[in-house]
Amino acid sequence: MVTSSSLSLSRAFISGAAAAQGPTRECPERVYLAGLKLSSISGSRGLRAAGAPFRKSGSCAATVRASVKTDTTLVEKSVNTIRFLAIDAVEKANSGHPGLPMGCAPMAHVLFDEVMRYNPKNPYWFNRDRFVLSAGHGCMLHYALLHLAGYDSVREEDLKSFRQWGSKTPGHPENFETPGIEVTTGPLGQGIANAVGLALAEKHLAARYNKPGMEIVGHYIYAILGDGCQMEGVANEACSLAGHWGLGKLIAFYDDNHISIDGNTEIAFTENVEKRFEGLGWHVIWVKNGNTGYDEIRAAIKEAKAIKDKPTLIKITTTIGYGSPNKANTYAVHGSALGAKEVDATRKNLGWAHEPFHVPEDVKKHWSRHISDGAALESEWNAKFAEYERKYKEEAAELKSLINGELPVGWEKALPTYTPNSAADATRNLSQQCLNALAATLPGLLGGSADLASSNMTLLKTFGNFQKDMPQERNIRFGVREHGMGAICNGIALHCPGLIPYCATFFVFTDYMRAAIRISALSQAGVIYVMTHDSIGLGEDGPTHQPIEHLSTFRAMPNILMLRPADGNETAGAYQVAVLNRKRPSILALSRQKLPNLPGTSIKGVEKGGYIVSCNAVDNQPDVILIGTGSELEIATKAADELRKGGKKVRVVSLVCWELFDEQSDTYKESVLPSAISARVSIEAGSTFGWGKIVGSKGKAIGIDRFGASAPAGKVYKEFGITVEAMVEAAKGLC
Repeated sequence: MVTSSSLSLSRAFISGAAAAQGPTRECPERVYLAGLKLSSISGSRGLRAAGAPFRKSGSCAATVRASVKTDTTLVEKSVNTIRFLAIDAVEKANSGHPGLPMGCAPMAHVLFDEVMRYNPKNPYWFNRDRFVLSAGHGCMLHYALLHLAGYDSVREEDLKSFRQWGSKTPGHPENFETPGIEVTTGPLGQGIANAVGLALAEKHLAARYNKPGMEIVGHYIYAILGDGCQMEGVANEACSLAGHWGLGKLIAFYDDNHISIDGNTEIAFTENVEKRFEGLGWHVIWVKNGNTGYDEIRAAIKEAKAIKDKPTLIKITTTIGYGSPNKANTYAVHGSALGAKEVDATRKNLGWAHEPFHVPEDVKKHWSRHISDGAALESEWNAKFAEYERKYKEEAAELKSLINGELPVGWEKALPTYTPNSAADATRNLSQQCLNALAATLPGLLGGSADLASSNMTLLKTFGNFQKDMPQERNIRFGVREHGMGAICNGIALHCPGLIPYCATFFVFTDYMRAAIRISALSQAGVIYVMTHDSIGLGEDGPTHQPIEHLSTFRAMPNILMLRPADGNETAGAYQVAVLNRKRPSILALSRQKLPNLPGTSIKGVEKGGYIVSCNAVDNQPDVILIGTGSELEIATKAADELRKGGKKVRVVSLVCWELFDEQSDTYKESVLPSAISARVSIEAGSTFGWGKIVGSKGKAIGIDRFGASAPAGKVYKEFGITVEAMVEAAKGLC
């Protein structure tokens, strides 16, 4: 049921206080402090500020004395400071989106100034509340808040260099550029899905590590999303799962301003969002006055935090570009600077007689308390964790490893190894062996499939399903929601360094989630993408399910590893690489059909990306080099055997990961693919696009540059010429 909220000032403030310093922060029953790098964990970057009091357990250092008399004017001044920092930055850059910050400033002020728990001097403390601006185009809102709160990452000069080369304030929030930004947003809808992933991680870790009277993990995830996010399918996918999982620590603010780039949302978006979210299993609140209804916003947040078994959507009706006399409530204020004339008019309209980028002293003083408050919060958590560690040594050590991203010593020894005598098997099955071996030694490994676990072979056999009432389990059932799955995994990966999420579907269905995979690469989220049915080798399902261009398109994507293992050892090697690469995602393309375990393959070879599997030449002078990946490495090996019978000196190279091979030294690359040898033949059951740089102008790339066909795998391979005979013929034509 949708509720409308209001709240008396008597709840929010302590009347009769002598000093007029601003509103009192809510003093929760328990305060969970957060520190990613604490003295009890590792060197802290957010120690207690000079003169800041250390708090005894149960006290509330976050309380700031204020009088009701000065509150309204100070809050209004603070809100207008946020608005004009955004206006001025966009104006100076002559680029950006001022409308959202102007409309969302009231809710953002209440959230950052009165509700959220964070330490500006240590943006990475573990138990901080997280904030995601899903409507990332309005990022000057977030930058203004970080600036006021005292984050070193956003100083005045950073605001003045908004959207400029090398600045810490890019045109959309980027977690890898600006400490204080949790995830990279901009593509609409993905941010709220990331928030779902963050909330899943919080609930999972709390269920595993909290003890009675020792709630070490306990923080909220807040998000602001707009009409555009609501329209994107990925948001609905993720929010459906959030409701199903009962993520009670997720509170999303829906900026209901009825404006998108093309105009009023009535032209394309007239659904009842509240009813939809109720159907998704969310608690829904409507704040009808988001422009000046501070008490309504406070009451809505209080109500949301009282709901423990489901996420909350707070619909807040706002005016985009609030305060602009001629552009407010129009699309004109969405995505471009107001212009000097309208900026002046807005200053007059809101009574803002200050120079650009000015922060009034009373506003600056009011916000400055977050530095000492945040240090006190972290210090208290540090002490609480030390007590936890004394009582629960094993759990504390494991949680530390997740917080710091430390892998267990010798974890890689858990990976299985294979010999040519090992039974032939599909690499998807070999992948499951690796996943289950790793799950026993990597406490942060968790994940699942888009309703294909029995086909992708991704089930962790010793764990149950993560569910609303079983959040400690590590098998995540995403349902048929590929895009949401990928975006949720990004949130999990960015929650803390030791969580290693994986997700799976058929390789061709990366088309449904490519946007999330791209954000994985951009935001340095080390998600492991387990993609099975990697070629025409899946057979009868035909061209709708047979990937062709997919390998080449992911090889073109920056900061991602595209791995296509050929057998058991290479599959194990691919997992070793994926686990070690925490700041770039990995895609494992795995076969449906059985493949032999080949002589010469190795885990160590996969680390290099490309390596020699076999060679009967001496002095690095083969007559021809045959290159294969995945299931076609077997074909290259057999072709080499045939050519050697005719007296040819043949080298077989596995090019399992182009990106890793490119990173090797020139000396190593020359030792594998000597530049003097132009007779090169590659074979891969996919597009030949890109292979030219490997085989050169005189070489031959065998592949498929059309859609596949429905037939048994052997027949499809034969008809498309992905055969030993074709490779032998091509090689003979070159040497």
